[in-house]
Formats: sequence, structure tokens, C-alpha cells
Amino acid sequence: MLGQMQDWKLTVDKVLEHAHFNHGNREIVTRSVEGPIVRSTYSDMYYRARKCSNALLADGVQKGDRVATLAWNTARHIETWYGTMCIGAVLHTLNPRLFPEQIAWIINHAEDTHVFYDITFQPIVEAIKDKVPSVKHWIVLTDQAHKPQTAMNIRTYEEYIAPHSTDVVWGDFPEDTACGLCYTSGTTGDPKGVLYSHRSNILHTMIGLQKDAIGIGAADTTLPVVPMFHANAWGLAFSGPATGSKLVLPGAKMDGESIYELLDGEKVTFTAAVPTVWLMLLQYLESTGKKLPHLNRVVIGGSAVPERILRAFEENYEVEVVHAWGMTEMSPLGSLGSMTANVLGQDHDTIMKYKLKQGRAPFGVEMKITDDDGKE
Repeated sequence: MLGQMQDWKLTVDKVLEHAHFNHGNREIVTRSVEGPIVRSTYSDMYYRARKCSNALLADGVQKGDRVATLAWNTARHIETWYGTMCIGAVLHTLNPRLFPEQIAWIINHAEDTHVFYDITFQPIVEAIKDKVPSVKHWIVLTDQAHKPQTAMNIRTYEEYIAPHSTDVVWGDFPEDTACGLCYTSGTTGDPKGVLYSHRSNILHTMIGLQKDAIGIGAADTTLPVVPMFHANAWGLAFSGPATGSKLVLPGAKMDGESIYELLDGEKVTFTAAVPTVWLMLLQYLESTGKKLPHLNRVVIGGSAVPERILRAFEENYEVEVVHAWGMTEMSPLGSLGSMTANVLGQDHDTIMKYKLKQGRAPFGVEMKITDDDGKE
């Protein structure tokens, strides 16, 4: 006998649809790659992503086809995510920090048909364009006024989606349909592609929404500093819309001053990034004497957080630091250093020692520890 309740496919179109219908006016703020701050809403993103879907369908994109992005954290980038994933194609994030020949190898291995890219990456695109025969469409994530000068046959994102309708079918496929693709170089030999399903992305989103994990809500303002090409921005491109959190997207500027301007000006309450970003922010704060009156919580991962950074944010700026660990293969959250009641009952220095650890697995992640002989 099968149950009859919640017979609902776990597909990512549900995320943006929820944001549109329940948090449509909630703001999305982008420091655009072109320079100015741009403001939009979840409803704007919903309709523009649907236009992107129709543009891809007009190009002949079918379920399972790979569509790549080479881009910073911006609203346009997130639109391409949903525009691609929601029609059953696979969104493939490319890491611009790799060498061009590595990027070309990855594109060829994935057999990407489209590449959406930011104007800052035009030199990379020029370097690889003749080495990636599967790519038939190059779309630069900008408008006509900022279109790069090139001999290539490129289209701007705005002209790409402009003629298309918002009337499109989303989610007409099983929940185990491939959804996202991210190659990891943390392996022997050539990079390996990690293929996420719609189901895995939704389950990871639900994991992240636990209070002891990412734990953001509708009243939060979230700044995903961690790039979308770094293990799905740790799921924040899904958990933001899923909760209706205001999203603040930093674009290409990751220096301490630029990050502080967004933290302070947009009253960010939650953010996430690797330790090098927090070191730059800390250096800026210490050199200027500025404070962080709005920021409540940061998640730091990617590498071990130094004790000096941890203590500085906790003790000098009254910001809770959560140390996290994960892997691209885990979508990526694996463990987070949210404190248990028992630990919080200890003295301050003991708590700091626990915070330097990577924490414990949230519900939805299973772990076991074995010795050198494979015994638990």
C-alpha cells in the first residue's frame, strides 16, 4: 500500500515558483559586472528565467543537453540557472579560475552546447572558442551598450531573451532528471564531473534550511560571496528563493571594501565565503575602524578557518561564525560547526576550540568514521 500525501515531484522549478507566488516583491540586489547596483525582485527573476527557457528551446535545447555558465554571482546568472534547469536541461558551472585549456577540456568532456558568460571573461572565451566544437551559442551576460568588441558571433543576454514569451512548461520530467553539473579538480587525473539531480538539489536545499545548517529565513538578507561556480554557491541560489530571503549578489568585486559596502548598505544579516574573503574584510575593518551592526552570522568553508579570523569576528564584531565542511560531491554541505547545548555550557575558550572544528552532520547527511583497518 502506498501513501497518497505530498505526491509532489522534487524539481527545482518549485523553488522559483514558490518565491514568485509567496515572495514576489522581495528584493534582489546585484552589483553588476558593468558597475552599477541593479535592483530587481523574485517575480522579475521568475519571468525572465521563463523567457530564457524559451530562448533555449528555440535554439533546439532538449532535456539532458548541457548548458554552461562562466559567470559571477548576479541575477542574470541565477536566471540562466533556472531557465536551463526548469526545462530539463543541465546547467554546467565553469570555474574561471582554471587555466583556459582546462576549461576547454571540461567543456568538451561535458559537450556543452551553449556558454553564457560575463564580459570580464571575454579573454578566456577568445582563447578557447576554436577548441570547443560542441559549443554553438555564445551569450554574453550583458546588454547591447556593453557588448564586447569581438569578431565572434555572440549575442547579449538581453537581446537573447527579449523576443520570447514567459509562457513555458517547467518541470515536466521525473525528479531524478539531471539538473546541474560541476567538475571538481580535487581528484587524481583529469577533473571529474559531479552530476546533480533535481531531487538531490531540493533535498540539499532542505538540509541547508535547518537552523543548525545555513538556517536563513524570510526576514534575512543574504549575501552569497561564495561563487556559484564553487559547488553551487553552497546551495544559496536555491535556499534564498526557497525562503524569500532578500538576496545581495556581489558580482566580480570581492575585495574587503566592496564586500563591506554591501554588508552595511544592504543590511546583510547572513553571508558565506571562504577564509581568504573574510581575511580581506577583516583587514579592511581593522584599518578603517568600521563595524558590522547588521551582520548576525557567517558560514566559512572551503578551507580551515584560522583562529584569529574566528575570534576577531566573534569577539570584536559580535558575529556568529559557523565553520563548515563539504565536498562538491555532497552538493556540498557535509558538516557544520553549530554548537550543541552541551558545548554552549562550556567556557568561552572551550567554545572557540569547538568552533575551529568542522562540526557535525545535519539531518540528511550520513557519516561514519573508520580506522585504518576499515572498522567503525
